[in-house]
Amino acid sequence: MKIQWSLILALVFALITAVFAVINVDPVQVNLLFGSVSLPLILLILGSTLLGGIIIGSFGIYRGYRLQKEVKTLNAKLVHIQEATGYVFPAPGDTAAAAPEDMTPSQE
Repeated sequence: MKIQWSLILALVFALITAVFAVINVDPVQVNLLFGSVSLPLILLILGSTLLGGIIIGSFGIYRGYRLQKEVKTLNAKLVHIQEATGYVFPAPGDTAAAAPEDMTPSQE
């Protein structure tokens, strides 16, 4: 559900940006380190939005890669600890293993 809301918000932002860019089509002077360039404002707005999206996307990809690497490391540590101690996780549907052994059912 979170991904759907993110996609909807991204599409709304893209639509607003596109409308804003289409309204502003006048040429503007852009001063760079090595000179100046005259560009239509629509290209400047869309280019800046695209560059920002690429930067944010690359940070997201890097973060996901780093988290996957951490998960693999932690899973390897878990397997090592399980082998060293002999501990086995109880089955998800196994309620007997979840209840303490010394507890008896209450009598009415």
